[in-house]
Amino acid sequence: MEFRQLQYTLQIAAERNFSRAAEKLHIAQPSLSQQLSKLEKELGVLLFQRNTSTVELTHAGVTFVEQAQKIVDAVELLRQEMSDISQLRKGKVVVGSMPITGSHLLPHVLPAYQQAYPDIEVTLLEDAGLTLEKLTASGKADLSLLSLPLQEPSLSYVAIGEERIDLAVPPHHPLAVRGNTDHPIPVHMEELRDESFVVLKKGQGFRKLTFDLCEQAGFDPNVVFESNNIETVQSLVATGMGITLVPRFIARAPRSEFVPVYVPLAEPVPSRTLVVAYRQGRVLSKAAEAFIDTFKQTVAKLTEGDYENPTSVD
Repeated sequence: MEFRQLQYTLQIAAERNFSRAAEKLHIAQPSLSQQLSKLEKELGVLLFQRNTSTVELTHAGVTFVEQAQKIVDAVELLRQEMSDISQLRKGKVVVGSMPITGSHLLPHVLPAYQQAYPDIEVTLLEDAGLTLEKLTASGKADLSLLSLPLQEPSLSYVAIGEERIDLAVPPHHPLAVRGNTDHPIPVHMEELRDESFVVLKKGQGFRKLTFDLCEQAGFDPNVVFESNNIETVQSLVATGMGITLVPRFIARAPRSEFVPVYVPLAEPVPSRTLVVAYRQGRVLSKAAEAFIDTFKQTVAKLTEGDYENPTSVD
C-alpha cells in the first residue's frame, strides 16, 4: 500500500467521480483507475461501487476512508512539526472568516498574531458560514471563525465566547425614545411582533438566528427588505425602513452616517456563540493553536466582559 493510493482514494471519495478526482490530482483518469484497482486487489475488498453515473463508497470503503484520512492528517502534522523545528517556527495557517464579523475582529487579532509570531504566514478565506464549514471539513481551511450552531457534523470547535444581540431601530422610533441614551429600556422580543424587519438574505447564519428568536417569541418576522451586507441592513434601519437585530460587536463599530439607535433586549438576553472551528480528529499545528490562543486573548480584551469563558467541544 502506497501513501499516494490513500490520497487518491480520499480524492475519489470527496468527488464521487473519477474524472473530477483525476483532474484535481493532476493525473490521467486511466492511471487513477489502475491505482485504485491495484489497491483493492491488495486489500481484497471493493472500496467503491461504480456504475455509469455515480461512484459510491462500500462499507469497507467508508472504514478505509476514515482511517486513511487519519494517516494523511498525521503525515501532514509531522511535516508541519518538522517545518516548525527546522525553520524556527515558520509555518502557515489558512483561516476562514465570515466577512462582516471578521472585518470587525480580525483587524485586532491579526496584528497581535503577527507581532507574536512574525515568521508564520496567515492566509485568509472569506465566505458565508456554510461554505466555510465545508472548506474546513475538507481541510482547505485549517480554522474558521463561525457562530453556533454548526451544520457540518465533522467539525470540532473552540468557543471564543457569547456575543449579545442588540436591537437596532431608527432614531425616532418609539422604542428608541422611551428611555434615554445612558439608560435605555430593554425590549422584549414579543414587542416586535408588528414591526417591519430588514434582514440578511438566505444562506447567512445570522438571518437564521433572527428568525429563530422571532419564532421563539411566537411570531414570524414581517420582512420588508433583505441585503447580503449587515452594514447595508443597519443603514436601511437608520433611514426608517424597519428594525433589525445586530450582534453587539458589530453594533459597536464606528460609522459616519446612517446610524441606527441600538437598544438592549430584555432578559433572557439573546446571544450567539462565536467559535473557531476545525476538522474533527485533526491535530492542530502549533501555528494554528497559537492563532486560537491569540484570538481568545484579543477578543477578551476587546469585549470587556461580553464574552464568557471559552470551552472546547470535540
